[in-house]
Amino acid sequence: MNNIFQIIQFTIREALARKVFIFFGAIILFVLVGTLLVFGLVDINTLTSAANQSGQNIMTREIVSSLELLIVTPLANLGLLLAIFSSASFIPIMLEKGNIDLLLSKPISRAQLLLGKYFGVVLFVFLNIFFFVFGVWLIISIKFSYWDASFLTLAFVITFAFAVLYALIMLFGVITKNSILGMMIAYLIFLIISPLLLLYKEKLNEFVTSELIDTILVGFYFIVPQTAELMGRIMIDLAMGKGIINFQPIITSLLFLIFILGFSVSLFRRKDF
Repeated sequence: MNNIFQIIQFTIREALARKVFIFFGAIILFVLVGTLLVFGLVDINTLTSAANQSGQNIMTREIVSSLELLIVTPLANLGLLLAIFSSASFIPIMLEKGNIDLLLSKPISRAQLLLGKYFGVVLFVFLNIFFFVFGVWLIISIKFSYWDASFLTLAFVITFAFAVLYALIMLFGVITKNSILGMMIAYLIFLIISPLLLLYKEKLNEFVTSELIDTILVGFYFIVPQTAELMGRIMIDLAMGKGIINFQPIITSLLFLIFILGFSVSLFRRKDF
């Protein structure tokens, strides 16, 4: 276990040296400063009155949660794409001749090496995401004098979505010693496949008359990581203080994550370097 912690620390230091991650942090800081300036000019009473013009009695909680989601949701998706791009090369670089020879010469197992690298990247991404979510929450909470820490759980959901996709990136990194294929597949799942499968399950399945096709598509829905639900309905429910209503996307994605990690470790143990 100590070896894994050492690899995690080494990976975080490596991440700090990457300019892309510095750019990631700069974007977060810029957004937080912009949020602070914007809400510093907003009059709470005016905003509340505007929100209630429809005649409905909108609670402060709903206003605050909506504002937080309005800021976090698009930037969380953008941040996830950037995190995938900036972290995809960690495994291929580790597997380069010279780097892998040096690492394997140390008293550390291949499983510890790969898992340490994986958890190091995930931890670093989590710290950035949590800093962003916490900053938005703090600014808006101070402005409205309304404190609801449940919003902070969004950082864990976003990181979990990244962790699932990064496991896939790591697998293809081990197989190909290249970052491009894994990164493309992660983008494909996140941007296209998962949203389309969710759309089919909720709305389009009634238009499919073939039972075989319906079974195949529903089967794919339960196999492919359900990032669309993680970054969609689950995030919204948590931000609104409803908690997690449907655990199925989390359980399915977690099982996928465990399987891919186990498969990656198994392949890495058998590789010749």
